[in-house]
Amino acid sequence: MPLDPDTAPPVAILCGGRGTRLRADVPSIPKPLVEIGGRPIVWHVVQIYASQGFRDFLLLTGYRGELIERFAAAEPWPAGVTVDCVETGRDTPTGGRLALARDRLGGATVCATYADGVADIDLAALLDHHRAHGAAATMTVVRPELQFGVTRIGDDGLVVGFEEKPRSRDWINGGFLCLEQRALDRLAPDSVLERAPLADLAAAGELRAYRHGGFWECMDTYKDAVALNDLWEEGDAPWRRW
Repeated sequence: MPLDPDTAPPVAILCGGRGTRLRADVPSIPKPLVEIGGRPIVWHVVQIYASQGFRDFLLLTGYRGELIERFAAAEPWPAGVTVDCVETGRDTPTGGRLALARDRLGGATVCATYADGVADIDLAALLDHHRAHGAAATMTVVRPELQFGVTRIGDDGLVVGFEEKPRSRDWINGGFLCLEQRALDRLAPDSVLERAPLADLAAAGELRAYRHGGFWECMDTYKDAVALNDLWEEGDAPWRRW
């Protein structure tokens, strides 16, 4: 069930990436503007949130941020949705971008995610989980599909079978975070969110995980972009909840 738009937290989307592993194919645009199904991937991320009741978005830009700002200003977003941009520096790390935009985020709880990751996540369930445990931060964790097939080997070295691209047995950071102001207090302009800030929150018992077992994909390489485009063109894009 979508959230009440009047109570939905603001959403910060990290849009500073250069997309170096995509650069040979899209040399002149920032990663958030690489298109999936004819629309920039950051558009898909906004739609994931907007379709579930979120209304206020802040795109934290860096590399070629003027192009993202131009896109955001020209796009006819859904009724009631506001998408603004904040230039946070070409080389600013992820935590630093959030720190520099803090005055624009306001309120108690802030949602944050990356501009290159899509999922069929239930955001109301994520927010309920975050509010229920009372910690300063919640990080959505996922078990991604491995890039290669794996070989199953017995104790005696006998190959007993193969498994084509199974899910990882470990959980990784999938974005889609919920942050209280005391979590933002730990951020400085030079902070890499995924390092000291999250590690310190974990050490203090202030970071909880929200396990998402459904679809999740990060557009890290050209191969990832092709796979996401194929899903969209086939009408089988699991993240399309709108």
